[in-house]
Amino acid sequence: MDTFSAVLWDMDGTLVDTEPYWMRAETALMHAHGLDWDDEHGLLMVGNDLLTSARILIDHGLPLPAEQIVEILLDGVIEQVREHVPFRPGARALLEELREAGVPCALVTMSYRRLAEAVVEACPAGSFAVLVTGDEVPAGKPDPAPYVLGAEALGLTPGECLALEDSIPGLTSAEAAGTVAVGIPHLVPLPELPGRTLVLSLSGLDLAGLRNLAARAREAQVSDRRS
Repeated sequence: MDTFSAVLWDMDGTLVDTEPYWMRAETALMHAHGLDWDDEHGLLMVGNDLLTSARILIDHGLPLPAEQIVEILLDGVIEQVREHVPFRPGARALLEELREAGVPCALVTMSYRRLAEAVVEACPAGSFAVLVTGDEVPAGKPDPAPYVLGAEALGLTPGECLALEDSIPGLTSAEAAGTVAVGIPHLVPLPELPGRTLVLSLSGLDLAGLRNLAARAREAQVSDRRS
């Protein structure tokens, strides 16, 4: 059996480094209402679905409906993405190699479709066969639903897919769905747990290296189930 048949990519923090864009938009919105907010607060938001993040801002005093908060933040982030798409080290090169090798990819993000499409426009043409976005799933990460839907949209089971994630909610979602999950810590450390596979960066990681990583991840999962 091959190590994986498709790759399911998280977006914010894994494919692209948009977390600073989110933090900038959150800070601007909170300060516009005379409320304290900084990057340390912004770490509370990493990996959440957008309505959950909006409710965190409300809990910190923002007097707006959650749906309106989400739209304001999306506008701010999309404006920054239109100016520059900040790919994470190694991500664009790996994505292009997967496309050239015919390995299908899905983007599985808690950002909404209009932001995901703005990022995908900057990727090599045909990089993603499927987009699963936070405004179109029955439950967000850490629920397994996004990754289950991503695999199903490619005509595969989650176990046939490798998932790449940078956040605790995202990695939890990918693992719960049954994918071969690989964590790439970025702004928030990822706990080292039995059966979990982590790498420092996608930089320098090619398709052969990704398959070796997936094989090690499968071995770690089997070993954890036996223990």
